[in-house]
Amino acid sequence: MNTFGNWLASPWRRSIVAAVAGALPVLAFPAPSLWWFAYVALVPWIALIRSAPTAKRAAYDGWAGGFGFMVGMHHWLLPSLSVFIFVIGALLGALWAPWGALVRHFLAGTPSRGRTAAALAVLPSGWLGIELVRSWQGLGGPWGVLGSSQWGVEPALRLASVGGVWLLSFLIVAVNVAAAVLVTVRESRVPAVAGLVATAAVTSAAWMWSPRPDTGGTTRIAVVQPGVIDGPDRRFAREEQLTRDLAGQDVDLIVWGESSVGFDLGDRPDLAKRIAVLSEETGADILVNVDARRSDKPGIYKSSVLVGPGGLTGDRYDKMRLVPFGEYIPARSLLGWATSVGKAAGENRRNGSEQVVMDVGHGLKVGPMVCFESAFPDMSRHLAEDGAQLLIAQSATSSFQQSWAPEQHASLAALRAAETGRPMVHSTLTGVSAVYDASGQRVGRWIGTDSSTSRVYDVPLATGTTPYVRFGDWPVHAALLILAAWCAGRLGRRFRRTAPEPRVPPVRTAHGSPARPGR
Repeated sequence: MNTFGNWLASPWRRSIVAAVAGALPVLAFPAPSLWWFAYVALVPWIALIRSAPTAKRAAYDGWAGGFGFMVGMHHWLLPSLSVFIFVIGALLGALWAPWGALVRHFLAGTPSRGRTAAALAVLPSGWLGIELVRSWQGLGGPWGVLGSSQWGVEPALRLASVGGVWLLSFLIVAVNVAAAVLVTVRESRVPAVAGLVATAAVTSAAWMWSPRPDTGGTTRIAVVQPGVIDGPDRRFAREEQLTRDLAGQDVDLIVWGESSVGFDLGDRPDLAKRIAVLSEETGADILVNVDARRSDKPGIYKSSVLVGPGGLTGDRYDKMRLVPFGEYIPARSLLGWATSVGKAAGENRRNGSEQVVMDVGHGLKVGPMVCFESAFPDMSRHLAEDGAQLLIAQSATSSFQQSWAPEQHASLAALRAAETGRPMVHSTLTGVSAVYDASGQRVGRWIGTDSSTSRVYDVPLATGTTPYVRFGDWPVHAALLILAAWCAGRLGRRFRRTAPEPRVPPVRTAHGSPARPGR
C-alpha cells in the first residue's frame, strides 16, 4: 500500500476526503458556474469509493460524500439554520450510502467489460433514484439536481426539452463513471470509451431531431425589483414608484416579487385600490405576491394575486410547496427547537391545494409559481399542460444576497423554460431577476442583487408541446426499471446458488440393494 493509501487507512481521514470529493460538483453550479466541471467532478469520489476495502466502507464513503455535497450545495443556508444545516446534510447524505456500495460492486478491482458496461447504466440510475427521493418537498425539494448545472448550455437545454433535468443528470453521471474507469482501470477502457461515444451520440441526436418551440408573437412583461428595503410600507411605496415609471411603455403584465405586499388585500382595501390605480395608469394587470395572514380563512399564506384597473380580479394562487424550516417546521413538536438556533419559521404557513392558470388580458395566460417551486419540474410541466403561455416565478432571496443563492435560483428558470417550451419570468424582490425564452436562452440582462429598478422585456411566445411535457419524467421511470431489473437479476442468481441440489434416488445394482450391498 502506498503512502497515501496508508494515510487513508484512518476511517476519519477517509471520511473527510470523501466529504471534500462529494462537494466538488457544487463548483459546476452558479455562482462559479463551471458547467464543464460537472462531467468530471464525480471522478475523485468514484475513485475513492472503488478503492474501499469492504462494501460497508464504500457505503460510508458514499454517505460522507453525500454529506459534503448537501452541505456544499446549501452552505448559504448556514446563517439561517446554523448548526442544523449539518444535521440535514448528514441525514440526506445517507441517501448516497447505497450508491457507494453500488460503485464498489461494479468498479472495485479490475471489472470485466460486462460489469463496466452495466455500471454505465446502473450507477446513473442509482443517482437518479437519490435525486427522486430527495426531491420530495418534505426533504427540501430538488435544489441542486446535478443536471441543473447545465442551465446555460444550449445542447443541454435541448436535451432538457426531451427528458427534463433528469436526463441531464443521468448523462452527466454516466460520463463521470466512464471517465473514472478511463483513469483508474486500464483494462476496462473499451466499454468506457464506448459509453462516452454513446453519450455523445445521444446528445447529437437530440440536438438534431428534438422539436424546437414554434415561436410566434411577443408579449411585453415588466419586472419590478425594489431591492433590500426594511418594512412592508416602505417597500410598497418603492414598488409603487417603480411601477408608475412604467406608464406609457405599453406593457402587457407587470410582475412584482415574492412577499411584495405584506398585508392581506382583502383586509387592506386602501392598498388594493392603490395597486388598481397603478394598473389603470400603466394599462396592464399587476401580479403581486401577498405574504400575510388571510382575512377570509385562518393562517398565513403566500399568494400570487392579480390586480386589474377594477381592483382584485379574483385570480389567486396560494403557494403549494413550502420551504422546510424557512416557511414551516416539519414535525414542529419534535423539531421546534430549530427556531432557537437559526431563523426558522416561527409559525407554519399554510399551503394551497391546486395550481392556477390566470388570464391577464391581451390574450395572455400565465402560470404563477412562488419561490423554490421553480425548482420542481412537475409544477411547470403541469402549468404548460393546462394552457399557460408564460411561466412566472415570484421570488425573494433577501436573506442571502451575498451568497450563491440568487444566481442558483435564477438559473432554474432556464431549465423550466427549456423543459416546457414556454418562456419564463423570474421576478424577485432583491435579485437576481431574469427572463428566458422558450428554449431556455436569456432574454435581455439579469437584474442584479444591487439593483432597485423596473425593466421591460419583450418576451417571444411559443406554441407546441415538448417531449418532456408529453411523456413526463420518463428518464426517472427508466432508471427505476434498470434498478429493478438489476435487483431481480441479483436475486435470481442468489436463489440459484442457494437452491438445494435435487435428490437423486440411490442406484440399485444388479446383485443387491443399495442399502445392503451384496444382498
